[in-house]
Amino acid sequence: MNVNWNYPTALRVGAGRIGELPESCKSLGMSRPLLVTDPGLADLPMVSQAVQRCSAEGLFCSVFSDIKPNPTGQNVDNGVIQFREDGHDGVIAFGGGSGLDAGKAVALLAGQTRPLWDFEDVGDNWLRADAQAIAPIVAIPTTAGTGSEVGRASVIVDTEQHVKKIIFHPKMLPQIVILDPELTIGLPPRLTAATGMDALSHNLEAYSSPVYHPMAEGIAIQGIHLIKSHLPDAVRDGTNLHARMQMLVASSMGATAFQRGLGAMHALAHPLGALYDAHHGTLNAVLMPYVLLANRTVVQDRIARLANYLGLSDPSFEGFLQWILGLRQDIDIPHDLAALGIDDQQLDRIGVMAVEDPSAATNPIQFEAEQYASIAASAWAGELTY
Repeated sequence: MNVNWNYPTALRVGAGRIGELPESCKSLGMSRPLLVTDPGLADLPMVSQAVQRCSAEGLFCSVFSDIKPNPTGQNVDNGVIQFREDGHDGVIAFGGGSGLDAGKAVALLAGQTRPLWDFEDVGDNWLRADAQAIAPIVAIPTTAGTGSEVGRASVIVDTEQHVKKIIFHPKMLPQIVILDPELTIGLPPRLTAATGMDALSHNLEAYSSPVYHPMAEGIAIQGIHLIKSHLPDAVRDGTNLHARMQMLVASSMGATAFQRGLGAMHALAHPLGALYDAHHGTLNAVLMPYVLLANRTVVQDRIARLANYLGLSDPSFEGFLQWILGLRQDIDIPHDLAALGIDDQQLDRIGVMAVEDPSAATNPIQFEAEQYASIAASAWAGELTY
């Protein structure tokens, strides 16, 4: 069997490691980094302190924050304009998934002559990029969910086509990642829960994928174990640095593991997010049990082994499903899509978009559009069909 495996990057892990940001930038040859973040963080002390740290060490650092929760191609283009006009030479991707994804896309596009969509993850499109012109990246997550800090892609909304597209290049992988739990302390319980469930969805779908990648499978199992042990504590007590740290690690593990692929949760969450601008992690959290049941005939034995490893009192598929439902209730995740303000008027369209989403390729079952629409309908109505 011939396979190609790639694993991530240099991670600086621990409380207070944000103090190493200037040295991290300098080690990558940056003297004028652009800090890319979302508007919700831009005015917080953690961002101004990061800029001040850079300035104190002789680095010119400005901030770009014109980013939607689901970043758009226009957001990226605007960031590139600022990068070029201010003469920046690197990117600090700072924040949750939106800041990280937008920052990585800005770093990719800043030195290119082609438009963003030319680098969609289709075939060998990534070869179109001038690899030497991709700006270096330091990534600093402030949520424990997407794991984008260890990924080689960004999910960006094409607002003209109303779809999320994956932009990919190997050099979009940040060269240095800082995992500092102190930066996640201010995250509200609701977002801690949603982003934590996003990390769970990454680990769980990677574990369930049919792709042969034992290293990714092992990482996914341990990532799920960390989430089981620490997500409830992180939600209940946002100042629990140990729980916050373990969730940051579990998030990075999920994004490392999903080199093995994702599945129907993401295949549905991407079109739902594009059409309704809903929070990605919350969508995955709501969809999780419905997709598990849809995949049951193929993943039942695998999930039972996972349940046994997790030490569940009922080490079976049913026991694992009940743990998921109990966890969601414990951390106040909605049970259905309707609770997120999503209607049932575009289910057929969502089914078609799900089949076309790249995540569908590694779902344990290759569903048709009608089956995806049916899963979405069940998730909208809150009907778990056994």
